[in-house]
Amino acid sequence: MKKKQHWIWQHQEYPKFYYNLQELLPKITQISENIGQVKALMTLLDKKVETSIKIDLFTSEIVSTSAIEGEHLSRESVRSSIRKKLDTTFDKEHDKSTYHTDVLADILMDAMLNTTPLKLARLHQWHVALLSHTPRNFTNIRLGVFRDYDDMQIVSGPIGKEKVHYVGLPHKRISEDINALLKYIHTSDDDIYIKSAIAHFWFVTIHPYDDGNGRIARIISDYIVSQRFGLEYKYFSISTAIAKDRKNYYAMLEMSQNLLENTDLNCTAWITWYLDRFNDALQETLNAINRVMSKTKFWDKVRHITLNQRQLKVLNKLLDFNEGEFQGGLTTKKYVAMTKTSLATAKRDIQELLKVGCLYQIEGTQGRNVKYDIAY
Repeated sequence: MKKKQHWIWQHQEYPKFYYNLQELLPKITQISENIGQVKALMTLLDKKVETSIKIDLFTSEIVSTSAIEGEHLSRESVRSSIRKKLDTTFDKEHDKSTYHTDVLADILMDAMLNTTPLKLARLHQWHVALLSHTPRNFTNIRLGVFRDYDDMQIVSGPIGKEKVHYVGLPHKRISEDINALLKYIHTSDDDIYIKSAIAHFWFVTIHPYDDGNGRIARIISDYIVSQRFGLEYKYFSISTAIAKDRKNYYAMLEMSQNLLENTDLNCTAWITWYLDRFNDALQETLNAINRVMSKTKFWDKVRHITLNQRQLKVLNKLLDFNEGEFQGGLTTKKYVAMTKTSLATAKRDIQELLKVGCLYQIEGTQGRNVKYDIAY
């Protein structure tokens, strides 16, 4: 009796992935429009501010891609590692980086700036660098080599009641399939965002390493898109957008890799989800730029007004959000919590800020429920 096929690599046409281009075109158009907006707004920013935004985005990319896999890095350490590479004013006396975060920054920069063709040796180098911090006495993970066994399973649940979400490609097929993937990356005329999505999906489908496959897949995605934009590409963080929708990330992969649900190697649903995350990431960057521009405009408007340290602290906090985004609005109670001052002082500070036009009372709120927001 013929064994029932369960995974897409068992399909006779694998790895010939299909997708509906007409369904994806609006998503791609939106990405191009958003990138155009980001680049246009960036030209209006001071070079120092532009560098600061890049550092934030690069930091988020490294922190988020690790968080997706359950590894939680110190944002401060990662930021120091990135600043050492991008910020000429970085004070090394306040360096919080570690060897591991420096290595992760090196990988990101290599993916974005090294335009040489992606080969097996580079993949292995990324893998070694990515997992070299893992204590050898607690794991048997082999670095820089593909696995030499089958039964690579993605499972969840307690021991004895595990649910198998996916089983990776047989190890004897890994090298041939990876070479086919690399050829696709360098020769396919697919749109780069579609190519990025397919390469990501294809790599985690192969699942060639003992560990780190998801992170390598996201690095490959960075490499592909960076071939067109270089450092400009990282005006957004795709891993941050994926991390915010982590549950659906795994659900979409599982559905697309399962022949019982995806009988014809159709990747349209996966690519659609992936392109949506690109647009989410770009929108977050646009929001960040708008916040910076709003801050600049606001402080220019109130530069003649004398404000105390409590008022400055609260205004800066509100300026970290777009108008209306500060959850629940500013209340006297929140002002007290943020400044550690008395209720009477908080009320007086707020009244002064209303008088000079730094705050406004949100319409429809009054009495004990009165709320305020920043007046741009």
